[in-house]
Amino acid sequence: MKYTDIIAQLPYSEPFLFVDELLQADENGVTGTFTFKEEMDFYKGHFKGNPVTPGVILTETMAQIGMVCLGILLLDNDLKQDTVIAFTSADMEFLKPVYPNEKVTVTSQKIFFRFGKLKCSAVMKNEAGQEVCRGTLAGMITKKL
Repeated sequence: MKYTDIIAQLPYSEPFLFVDELLQADENGVTGTFTFKEEMDFYKGHFKGNPVTPGVILTETMAQIGMVCLGILLLDNDLKQDTVIAFTSADMEFLKPVYPNEKVTVTSQKIFFRFGKLKCSAVMKNEAGQEVCRGTLAGMITKKL
């Protein structure tokens, strides 16, 4: 499966798509990038005069790249109209701020995928190669009710 095919299957669009490209993807993990553009709405109020990317957005970026892209790959591009991807838990550690116009790289490693539940460990690094956050993410794939 092509990396662009995985991104095309993501259930997100602008302004809530936080995946620019995938650099590596296999059944054990994924690596991808995203650049936080200065004009993104959340920077207008977080924080006044010194914008910083909110932790919830960093977590979402890690989940989209590290968990959802991996889930699509593991499902072999078999997302159906009645499929729902649900984020179930995150245990995150934030180490450095991420500022507007910074490009980050997320790398995830599968911990397990069974019975529709995917759990991964993930790390986000800035362009200097410094860890900005890391954690464990989990989600599940189910059918719409």
